[in-house]
Amino acid sequence: MFQKDSWEQAAEFHGHTCPGLAIGFKAAVDALDYLKEERSEDEEMVAVVENDACGVDAVQWVTGCTLGKGNLIFRDVGKQAFSFVLRKSGRGVRYVVKPGALVNDEHRELMQKVHSGTASGEEEERFKELHRSLAEKILEEPLENNFMRSLVEISLPAKARIFPSQVCSFCGEGVMEPRARVRGGVISCPDCAEDYRARMLCL
Repeated sequence: MFQKDSWEQAAEFHGHTCPGLAIGFKAAVDALDYLKEERSEDEEMVAVVENDACGVDAVQWVTGCTLGKGNLIFRDVGKQAFSFVLRKSGRGVRYVVKPGALVNDEHRELMQKVHSGTASGEEEERFKELHRSLAEKILEEPLENNFMRSLVEISLPAKARIFPSQVCSFCGEGVMEPRARVRGGVISCPDCAEDYRARMLCL
C-alpha cells in the first residue's frame, strides 16, 4: 500500500524523488505487507538487491535492511530486481520490473540530454515533469502492472559477525581478519596484495 508520509521520508533520505526510488519503494512496501513483517530492527529480514541504483535507498529506508547490519546483500547483475527473505521462517518474495513496463521514450531521450548538459531550459522542465509523473505512476498503479512477484528460497549468509583486525605489513592499516591475505610471507590487505601481485608479474 502506498504510504505518502513514508514515501516523503524515503525521498528525503535519498535526496530527491525519481522513478528509480519509486521502484524500490513499491517493492519494499509490498514485501512487508505480503510477508506480514515489520521494519527490520536487527536482521529479521534480509534484502537482496540486484543493482546499485536509486531504488536500493528506498529498500533500506522502508525495510531497515542495510549494509551496516549485514542484512542487505548486493548482487551486481544489473537487474531491477529485489528479494526479501525472513530469517526465522525462510519465506521470501522477489520482485522484478516487467521488461518494457516503465519505458517512456520521451523521458529516456530527455534524460540523455539533461545528463549530457545539452538540454534546453524547456526540455529540463519537461524532463522534471515526466520524472515526477513516472514516479507517481509506479506508486499509484497496481503492483502487477509493472512488477512480477514470485516466491523464492534463498540460501542466506550467517548473521553479521565482528572480526578482529590484522595490520597490513605494507600500508600499516588494519584489515578485517577474514579479508587479510598472506603475500611474501607477511600479512597483507587485499589492496596491497594486488599491488604485490602486479609487482611480481612485472619482474
